[in-house]
Amino acid sequence: MELKYDISVIIPFFNEEESLSELFSWINRVMEENNFSFEVVFIDDGSRDGSWDIVEKIHKKSPNVKGIKFQRNYGKSAALQKGFEIALGEVVITMDADLQDSADEIPELYDMVMKKDFDLVSGWKKKRYDPISKTIPTKFYNWAARRITGIYLHDFNCGLKAYKNVVVKSIEVYGDMHRYIPALAKYSGFNKIGEKVVKHNPRKYGTTKFGLNRFINGPLDLLSVAFMGKFSKKPMHLFGAIGMFMFLIGFGFSFYLIIDKLFIDKMGKLISSRTEFYIALSAMIMGVQFFLAGFLAELIGRNSSQRNTYLVEKLLDVD
Repeated sequence: MELKYDISVIIPFFNEEESLSELFSWINRVMEENNFSFEVVFIDDGSRDGSWDIVEKIHKKSPNVKGIKFQRNYGKSAALQKGFEIALGEVVITMDADLQDSADEIPELYDMVMKKDFDLVSGWKKKRYDPISKTIPTKFYNWAARRITGIYLHDFNCGLKAYKNVVVKSIEVYGDMHRYIPALAKYSGFNKIGEKVVKHNPRKYGTTKFGLNRFINGPLDLLSVAFMGKFSKKPMHLFGAIGMFMFLIGFGFSFYLIIDKLFIDKMGKLISSRTEFYIALSAMIMGVQFFLAGFLAELIGRNSSQRNTYLVEKLLDVD
């Protein structure tokens, strides 16, 4: 795909009609001041207000504005994936539509990718304007993500990020995996991941779109990312290792019971009435099940190539 712009700005949104025009004006001013060629891709994730009408008005005035409208709400990951697929900028920048991400950070993010050769630069909202009910879980998730992925970032879920175009073309974002895009990039072979302290603005319009489900989805998605990154091509290495460990436990208890019955306590109670017998039996059964899970995962992985598809209702100037 031929790259046509210096920067592609990907903006997913859901019910943000008050902020879109102001956000685009802000981005446009920053781009003109720095002589960047750019495109802005708005992805309407099934908004029910007048957000899409605003995007259409902006597009009529600015041909470098593109728009995608989903027929229903698929989530931020789906919106980002669709934007990544059509981005034509050398550097792809993602930001939220609520004006909490500062467009003034774009030039420095661009320089970190182009001049310092980072594959990905993640924003760090060091000073946040979020309620404590959001900041405390965020700190915990970021700590857990650092431990599990080995990527030392303070703010994995910051919406303001910059990527080389090749990075966004090489990863697939699905479910709620947008929180862990740096991990997806790392597992795809892009190891030069940087971080920049960015300004976080108080929300100017509307309310947050994230609910309590993030407290459950976040840890589960992190485990999924870690598993897919390390074992998606070799699931037997995980399930087989666990199965072998369980089988060895069962075999060890069985061997102990046999030696005990033959040479130590010949006249003792029946093996089938001893606790160790049931531990051995359970461990061996679980070991076999883990082996079977590994074989099935290998078969599914080798025969599955279908990607997620999202139903698009409308497009604006998208090739």
